Amino acid sequence: MTTPHDAVVLAGGAAQRLGGADKPGVRVGGRALLDRVLAACRGADRTVVVGDARPTVRPVRWTREDPPGGGPLAALDAGVREIGAGARTGGGTGLGDAEADVLLVLSADLPFLDEDTVHRLLGALADAPDAEAALLTDAGGRDQPLVAAYRVTPLRRELARIAEERGTLADGPLRQLTGALRLTRVAAGPLASFDCDTWEDIATARARIREHGTVLDEWITAVKDELGIELDVDTGVLLDLARDAAHGVARPAAPLTTFLVGYAAARAGTEGGPEAVAEAARKAAALAQRWAAEQDEAG
Repeated sequence: MTTPHDAVVLAGGAAQRLGGADKPGVRVGGRALLDRVLAACRGADRTVVVGDARPTVRPVRWTREDPPGGGPLAALDAGVREIGAGARTGGGTGLGDAEADVLLVLSADLPFLDEDTVHRLLGALADAPDAEAALLTDAGGRDQPLVAAYRVTPLRRELARIAEERGTLADGPLRQLTGALRLTRVAAGPLASFDCDTWEDIATARARIREHGTVLDEWITAVKDELGIELDVDTGVLLDLARDAAHGVARPAAPLTTFLVGYAAARAGTEGGPEAVAEAARKAAALAQRWAAEQDEAG
């Protein structure tokens, strides 16, 4: 079971290396970078995005750091305060219950961040009761404090300490925060820590998702997000069905049959889940095979 947690996503940087472009809104694989990160942390009890409000793939609460553009420490403090305010007042989507003891902190420029990485961070913190934060480390062993899970009480304590010592959190280095916390670390997967700071990074990310081994999964995920579907389905079953319909009936039967399978599963209701899709696909595949068998007999 996943540790109960809230999430803060930092999306307010100046993106100077992108010429001041709206980095969280830049699309990779048809989805905004911010939406890709929000999909990875969909399990959070409540989510606050620090940045300018915009349409997103799922409802979130918005805030801005003071001053705007004041850097990641100021943005993180603003997000922590908004999480606390929402928990007290019940205002905003996904808010109104007790504040979680763990806060997931993510930057909004991680095109390949996934739920598995999030779960690994949360699990590492849960398995290390003396640790105050679990940080992702990239392939070079460098800490990624904006891909991390923090215990809320020590996080608040250190943010307050830094503000008192410096007089402000604006433009403060993140190492002042992480250097004062007891840490555990999680090694990143091949792409989980890849961030997009330049247009070259954006081009690399766009090319990577179109590689043969990943393009189908990326496309299915993008379609599900666009349509607001969280159902996990066995794409292999549907591809086999499309093949059987195309070969046993006619090529145009493939997309029509898979559509009808989806419609039948929807009629079964949300309680049917992936099993409803699998059962409808099984019936349609059997029909396509019977259809093909009759043609073989006639031949």
